[in-house]
Amino acid sequence: MNDLLVMKFGGTSMGSAERIRVAAEICAAEQRRRPVAAVVSAMSKITDLLLETMRRAESGDREGVEQDIRRLRQRHEQACLELLPADRQAAVLEGIQNLIAAFERITGGIALLGEWPPRSVDEALSIGERLSALLMAAYLESQGVRAEAVNAAELIVTDAVFGNATPLMEPTSEKARARLLPLLAAGVLPVVTGFNGATADGRPTTLGRGGSDFSASILAAVLDAAELWIWTDVDGIMTADPRLVPDASILEEVTYSEAAELAYNGAKVLHPRTLAPLIEKQIPVWSKNSFALDKPGTKIVPRLQVSSGARAVTSMANVALISIEPASAGLHGAQVMGRALDGLGRADVELLALSSSSYRQSFCLLVRAQELPAALMALGESLELELAHGYLKPLEVDDNVGLLAVVGEGMRGTPGLAGRIFTAISREKVNIIAIAQGSNELTIAIVVHRDGLEKAVRAVHAECHMTEQAHPHPGD
Repeated sequence: MNDLLVMKFGGTSMGSAERIRVAAEICAAEQRRRPVAAVVSAMSKITDLLLETMRRAESGDREGVEQDIRRLRQRHEQACLELLPADRQAAVLEGIQNLIAAFERITGGIALLGEWPPRSVDEALSIGERLSALLMAAYLESQGVRAEAVNAAELIVTDAVFGNATPLMEPTSEKARARLLPLLAAGVLPVVTGFNGATADGRPTTLGRGGSDFSASILAAVLDAAELWIWTDVDGIMTADPRLVPDASILEEVTYSEAAELAYNGAKVLHPRTLAPLIEKQIPVWSKNSFALDKPGTKIVPRLQVSSGARAVTSMANVALISIEPASAGLHGAQVMGRALDGLGRADVELLALSSSSYRQSFCLLVRAQELPAALMALGESLELELAHGYLKPLEVDDNVGLLAVVGEGMRGTPGLAGRIFTAISREKVNIIAIAQGSNELTIAIVVHRDGLEKAVRAVHAECHMTEQAHPHPGD
């Protein structure tokens, strides 16, 4: 479909009746010019509320479950009453009640079992997005815009990895095009749930926390959209976290690769997997602020005409460094590293950085703090023989560290840049613990003690003049 615009609205952009009204008005204004499909998150904090309710159900806290469900119902019913004229409220209130009743059935089953099966969790968590889609579509209809709430379980076909499913693009393309293209051709604005999908045999799945961005990019790719706009509560992708660097600037444009690296290394504007479905078709993405419509945002493009040096620095504090060291130099380090990485991969642990030495064949791995227990279990199993017989020293963990990542397409082949970055950090009396850089020179990952992380970020931002570098020539 020519000139299709897909727009995704995050939790804060859907967080109240007023924010839903603004999101709907953005959609309606764009639909007067071209076809529009919207993808929506649950209202802010609702996914956390659903998770907490299931935890209470598992522990047998019946009173707590009832209180949480009342909160869930009250928040959405209140939004309905604020959004819609009286003659349209009854049908939507009934829809809200039906969705919450479905959630109650799931929590009832969890209470009986004393556990929460992953499939049931995925089905339950999608209720938040389904409630948002219901409210937004109803408000659009009340404003004279033809709209329809669509459950992404009808569109996005995934594998059966509940909680962190991967889309199967060919069947997704078939189902999404069959369901959505007739609506768009008829002038209907689909309001699609983000975050969720279903296996080929219909079992509900989710794409992981933050997966609404991913949902939107999947649909943009399979529908051959002209653009994807991602609406959040920040002005765009910035040269650094403005809470750490007061003079951080909005980047007018970044490449797919730069945006993906920033997301992977802690920038919270995009879900890390968002860009993958868009790269092959080179669909441009805008990151915009639904709370500041006058701000242009950041455009994510295949390439920049001119790019020099480091363009942004991001950081993560909730990480842990695992060190693996042979007890003697005779151990084959490559084999140990191979088994370690294989174990982490099978445990689905994301590796943020890897650094190794040469002679002693020791190496260290950086993982997210919440994945540390799974990482240690996986490494213990993979390296059980070496650890049991003393061929490896006991695994060492340092959770008092932080990661900063310096990102920029223009760093490739720039002499002296890495030295300037390390010198800037050392001037702040911050010790560098580990360094990792890929052969494409797109990112330099640096591990430091956590108490020096913020100073290091500010030092690198200033040394690389990132505020001045924020406005390159437009992409070609």
